[in-house]
Amino acid sequence: MAARTSFSQYRLEAEIEKHRGECQWDKIVTLVKQFSQKVLDEDYGNLMLAEALLEQCLKENTAKLKDFTPLTEKHDPKLGEVRGYLTDILNRGNLQPKYMTEAMLILAKFHFVEGSYRDAISMHARAGIDDMSIDDEPLYHIRLLAEAYVIKGLSLERQPTSVASRVRLLERDEEVLVCFEKSCYISLVYLQELEKAFSTAQSHSKNPKSNTTAQEYELGFFLEAALQSAYVAHFKRGNIVKGLKKLRKILRAVEAKAMQNFRMTAAKQLAEVLLHTLSEDCYWNPFSNPPSDLLSKEESSALSEISCNFSRQPQLYSGDSLFCPQDSIEEALLLLLISESMANRDAVISRAPDQKDDRAVSLQDATAVYDLLCITLGRRGQYSMLSECLERATKFTFDEFHLWYQLALSMVAGGKPAFGVSVLKECARLHPTDPTVPLLAAKVCIGPLHWLEEGESFSRMVIDMGEEAGEFLAKGYLALGLAYSLQATDARLKSTQDELNKKALDTLKRAYDLAPDDHQMALYYSLQLAIVREVSMAMEHLQRALKLKQDDIRLLHLLALLLSAQKHYLHALDVINMAVAEFPEDFSLHFTKIKLEWLYKGPEEALVTCRHILYIWQTVFNSLDVSSGSEKESTVEGTLTTKPSGIFLTLPDFQDGDTSSMRLSSTAASQRASSIAASRLLQATSGASMQSASKHGPAQLWVVLEQIWLQAAELFMEQEQLSAASFCIQEAASIFPVSHNVLYMRGRLAEMKGSLEEARQLYQEALALNPEGLKIIQSLGLILNKLGRSALAEKMLQDAVQIHCTSHEAWNSLGEVLQAQGKSQSAVECFLTALDLESSSPSVPFTIIPREL
Repeated sequence: MAARTSFSQYRLEAEIEKHRGECQWDKIVTLVKQFSQKVLDEDYGNLMLAEALLEQCLKENTAKLKDFTPLTEKHDPKLGEVRGYLTDILNRGNLQPKYMTEAMLILAKFHFVEGSYRDAISMHARAGIDDMSIDDEPLYHIRLLAEAYVIKGLSLERQPTSVASRVRLLERDEEVLVCFEKSCYISLVYLQELEKAFSTAQSHSKNPKSNTTAQEYELGFFLEAALQSAYVAHFKRGNIVKGLKKLRKILRAVEAKAMQNFRMTAAKQLAEVLLHTLSEDCYWNPFSNPPSDLLSKEESSALSEISCNFSRQPQLYSGDSLFCPQDSIEEALLLLLISESMANRDAVISRAPDQKDDRAVSLQDATAVYDLLCITLGRRGQYSMLSECLERATKFTFDEFHLWYQLALSMVAGGKPAFGVSVLKECARLHPTDPTVPLLAAKVCIGPLHWLEEGESFSRMVIDMGEEAGEFLAKGYLALGLAYSLQATDARLKSTQDELNKKALDTLKRAYDLAPDDHQMALYYSLQLAIVREVSMAMEHLQRALKLKQDDIRLLHLLALLLSAQKHYLHALDVINMAVAEFPEDFSLHFTKIKLEWLYKGPEEALVTCRHILYIWQTVFNSLDVSSGSEKESTVEGTLTTKPSGIFLTLPDFQDGDTSSMRLSSTAASQRASSIAASRLLQATSGASMQSASKHGPAQLWVVLEQIWLQAAELFMEQEQLSAASFCIQEAASIFPVSHNVLYMRGRLAEMKGSLEEARQLYQEALALNPEGLKIIQSLGLILNKLGRSALAEKMLQDAVQIHCTSHEAWNSLGEVLQAQGKSQSAVECFLTALDLESSSPSVPFTIIPREL
């Protein structure tokens, strides 16, 4: 009978040890209360009860433990039972030595949670934890030792320091770090061994559902503190290198499922350090040594020589196929993408009231990860990738303004403005009193989308807030005024244009009155005055804006246009040259400069500027590194010509036989024949290379290149250098073969060569692509008049002056057609109108100034 009892006791103790290792405290309480009278020794049973009751109490008070709020017996009666059990056990001393040691460790934990840190340290000294080992020990013993070290370190940190000497403080600080290092090391071993135990039990169990799995296991406060305290202590002391090494080593440890939530936290913390603390220039990858200057700045410490002399070692991922990041952003991004995947997996989607607290915690964790992703991907301009990440978060961010707003911003920045506006509508619903949200939506609608009615609607949302909009009320009126102005430009009827221009003027005046010290208000009010040809008043308000901000590119550009409208071309050129010197890569300024030089100095000077723009474009293109082709070589009469980034841009340096001797190239006259051959070869090769390169880089950049070639073609046609003009048009066609601009210029070239029917067909094709193109309508009307179809020409030009009522060129062309028909009175009226409009007409239309918030 005694043997049976002894065997039963052995089996029961083994079962209890298993549950202790897996932290299944409820099962331990049940087993002890069920069998303590029959099988278990009383003191052993009380020890198990004391540990189980203490752990249950700690689990219920995790929040207080994290705040280091002492727990009292008054608050939780279980603590009184724990104290009684442990005191009786130690007073009697009947248990085996190993269980007496465990009782001391549990009592030390009890003293820590009640705030008696000195007693906790004394109990650890009495237990002799420095002499303990984890070799060949059961799981629960490894856990107890890991918790003991972290409790000792935390207790030492919280001891009074007023009477301690500096030497003693340094020694204690060193001892704290040693405790944290050992607790982290032992915790990793424990969690990996626990994972193995769970896997073994699962594989041998006939009823897997009855066993606790690794996913169900939660890290307690002390185990989580054991994993975190070492690297946190290093960071607090300014030891960035040691802290990073420790954190990286923890994340390289072979993953245990019980650590998954902690790994997400650790990965996020490492990303924060990489982004906020460590300079990109000081980065070193996980498999290399840190820079020596970083090590020299950190405090000298013997910690680097600490080694845990245990046969059990935490397993680390290793091998030749491991990915190694090359810079801090790359490593931070990898960490955050892993954290984001975990946050999405563990997100609480349920809207049930009892899940409110869990939902708030998961949302807080996810928000922290996505904020860091915004910083990381924003530094690399990867907004499309960021919007994809934030889109995945929408499944658990119902009515959460912050993440929805981040999603909207990332979509707008990532080239998805339409989706961004849709998200901003939701943001405006969530925060109806925030004027910045509809204002941003109005900016996107007015700018890249050109959704003017939607922009008007969003602007009115800001205006309807009234005084609650504060300083943004003026911005609301500005957005509304710009929407009206752009609608007027798009309108086809003169009456509609006049009505919208008046609304725009009144609204922009209101914006200017609300914020007279804002140069942007003065700029757009002046621009609208210029559009309706109130040039003198526009100049007056522009001068005020320039006093507020002298280096604004749009103010300088508008000043040049207003001076050109007043026919002060020399002053306009001075202003535009000053603006170009300040903003050398702004192509709009260069195009205006070309037009002014053409008007004031002639096409020869304008062609020099055109050549310079080609050089600037190629510089910008090369700096963006958008071409996929490497440097290629082409042979021209035995000479190697290198094409940077696959494109070599140059204006043709040959002329027609009967034209002037002006040359853009410095090639000598004796080399003219070979230059012609080289130019023609470049015509073929550069066109082909641009066809392939046009698949890369911003589309707007290629639109600019097309405009440069066509502008050069127009200048060559002005000089009647038709071969050079044809070359330039061909270069533009190699970029956008079916562009209405290219078709129009081909029509101009055909007209100059006398092929009127071909020119008419080309103009009609261009008009089909751009039905409102003023120059196309005007040229087609004139060519129809030459072909004898004057009635149709008159109809087209009348439509043109209805749509573009301030174009003196359209009125003049209509006058020519009417005069050819013998309608002298009507022709005179058209010529007078054209003359009046020309007196206030700028070198290029005022609408070239971007109207955007």
